[in-house]
Amino acid sequence: MKAVVVVHGGAWAIPDEISKASVDGVKAAARDGFSVLRRGGSAVDAVESAVRAMEDNTVFDAGHGSVLNTDGEVELDAIIMDGRTLASGAVSSVRNIANPVSLARAVMEKTDHVMLTSRGANLFAKKIGMVTLPTDTLVTEYERNEWEKHKKYVTGVKELFNSQWGHDTVGAVAVDCSGNVACATSTGGIRNKMVGRVGDSPIIGSGGYADNRSGAVSCTGHGESILKVTLARLVLLHTEQDAVELSLRYMGDRVRGGGGAIAVSPSGEWAAKFTTERMAWAAVEHDVLWYGLDPNEKCKEQLSQ
Repeated sequence: MKAVVVVHGGAWAIPDEISKASVDGVKAAARDGFSVLRRGGSAVDAVESAVRAMEDNTVFDAGHGSVLNTDGEVELDAIIMDGRTLASGAVSSVRNIANPVSLARAVMEKTDHVMLTSRGANLFAKKIGMVTLPTDTLVTEYERNEWEKHKKYVTGVKELFNSQWGHDTVGAVAVDCSGNVACATSTGGIRNKMVGRVGDSPIIGSGGYADNRSGAVSCTGHGESILKVTLARLVLLHTEQDAVELSLRYMGDRVRGGGGAIAVSPSGEWAAKFTTERMAWAAVEHDVLWYGLDPNEKCKEQLSQ
């Protein structure tokens, strides 16, 4: 069974000034995830490692690069799912956590629940000894300046998403050498969102889904649209080879929402598609690194042994 990892850094109108950093970031994350698989790690281990790498990279809207809500605070969402057992863990509106994907995994493995939210998620993080950080350490100077610049405008979430200052999500999917699949998705949401707003990212079947019988998906884009069509589950319900493309097209036709998704099958077939201007993505299979940013772009590099 071939091992594969695919990652995305968010589908949105990525500006030229951060395009290279975005591509470099997803390539590094894909390498991290694949190195876990190469050492015999599980698909769950691989997606957590890949997403943590992007949460630690300030170019992405997750963990250390998160955007601010209307009150100038950071609220984080994440999900992780094991396709072997359908076990899943998620957190929403959690604060002061650098790696919410790892907190989501702890929810999956150390509680009887699927999701913890807001204060409850933070209380759980404290109980298990997870380090918390001041908000300022999770926010870049650039984000603080952009938030100050735009906070006086009353703009809808969809308009924010369609603008170049509408950051987005990170995610990963993987299949390991045993044929088990997993997904993980993490986000800081969208700038100037209402306090307590939760999008698709931590919602099972919307921001991500994994099942050994069909595959694994991580989604990105306009969260409210993704929720309406339960995009991750929709992708896996399609049996056609272009399932991701068909599902994104349906979302565009039905609710006028843009986005992207990455998917992997239990046999190792994978896809990375989007309907937005750009999406930074990368995949590793057979020691070959694939990556892209613009529509129909698919570049290739050989990984060193």
